[in-house]
Amino acid sequence: MIKKKDLSKEDSEVWQSYIKNPADVYDKDLGNKSINRKERFKFDLHGYTLDEANKKVKEIIISCSKNKFREILLITGKGLHSTSGEDTYVSSDLSKLRYSVPGFISSDDELKNYIISIEEAEKKDGGDGAILIKLKNL
Repeated sequence: MIKKKDLSKEDSEVWQSYIKNPADVYDKDLGNKSINRKERFKFDLHGYTLDEANKKVKEIIISCSKNKFREILLITGKGLHSTSGEDTYVSSDLSKLRYSVPGFISSDDELKNYIISIEEAEKKDGGDGAILIKLKNL
């Protein structure tokens, strides 16, 4: 970049004024904030058994609703390292948290009152290994 040697006083004043308040410059960091962290609760269920996970999910949903969260992001994992495939009497699909947690929520009459929707999270939030729960405003 070549610096202009003879900057007029007027140009200098305009520049100084501009750098104090560059109102017409787009702030890309503001555009990237799609979800305010206070609106979303995140919890990782790795290592939980099905029964433990279901109890914890129920506790989280009720607590988040009381604390006015709008969404819950549950990290379930994809089930790739699940040991349920070793037992021939256990379904390798139905024993994974990513399948059983949404089923548990849908079948619990108390939890249905808190939920707007349950869906797979976007890829940036975990994709196949995460569940996004949207809560009602109670």
